[in-house]
Amino acid sequence: MGRAFNQTVITGKTSTRGRLTALDIYHLEQRSPTLLKFYGSRIIGGHAAAPNSIKYMVSLQSTSGQHFCGGSLVHRYWVLTAAHSIIPNCELEGCIFILGDSNFQELVVHPLYNSSTNNADIMLVKLRAPMVLNRFVSLAPLPRQGTGVVEGHLCQVSGWGHNSVGGGQVPITLRTVTVPIVSAARCNSSDSFDGNITANMICAGYQSGGKDACKGDSGGPLVCRGRVYGVVSWGNGCGNGKFPGVYTAVSRFRRWIDQTIYGMYKKS
Repeated sequence: MGRAFNQTVITGKTSTRGRLTALDIYHLEQRSPTLLKFYGSRIIGGHAAAPNSIKYMVSLQSTSGQHFCGGSLVHRYWVLTAAHSIIPNCELEGCIFILGDSNFQELVVHPLYNSSTNNADIMLVKLRAPMVLNRFVSLAPLPRQGTGVVEGHLCQVSGWGHNSVGGGQVPITLRTVTVPIVSAARCNSSDSFDGNITANMICAGYQSGGKDACKGDSGGPLVCRGRVYGVVSWGNGCGNGKFPGVYTAVSRFRRWIDQTIYGMYKKS
């Protein structure tokens, strides 16, 4: 792609407002079992993922150990996530990202991101040091630019969660749920999101409801045909049959992802 993007970039050195909030981004399956605080954030109607089965999944956490967002490792230096779950924390308080012992270097927000409409709800986090790839950690496969998934195709969405809406301490358990792709026409119907679904979004969920991603799963992957086709973005409640989960369509942004990683922000 020839043109340069007008990126929104937050660096790890320029935050001056308020206290710095340290956020951990790491592969949880490498840690010994501990407890995290979750508040109304969970996969709805899913099951525990097999250990080490989703090796690119990362958790974004506060210093108190509270998970607030998911992400996917797409390059040894880069994590793919949702803009809406990161920007408020970083702009209001400043933030530090850690993956293993690696602080973040930059947060790159897509130039079309709109916090009111959730359009282009996607961003990349650049790490100061590369992640070591091994049998526990690998890179997320991404779709080619412009490729799609047909209505009814079954995909998997994953995140960390609990069975209590009220919150509290819960064991670290990566959970996953299978949901079918919903057509843009049905998702945009007057009975559903009534025209608020853009071409940069994918909908997935059952008409009967009961299976979905939820608040704390934001930024996590929707995997179809073995590739991350979606990033958990928004919805109307959780597990509501009339309102499927809404995901950022990764294939609409593959060129931007590649240009960001291998172009302007390439690590020498």
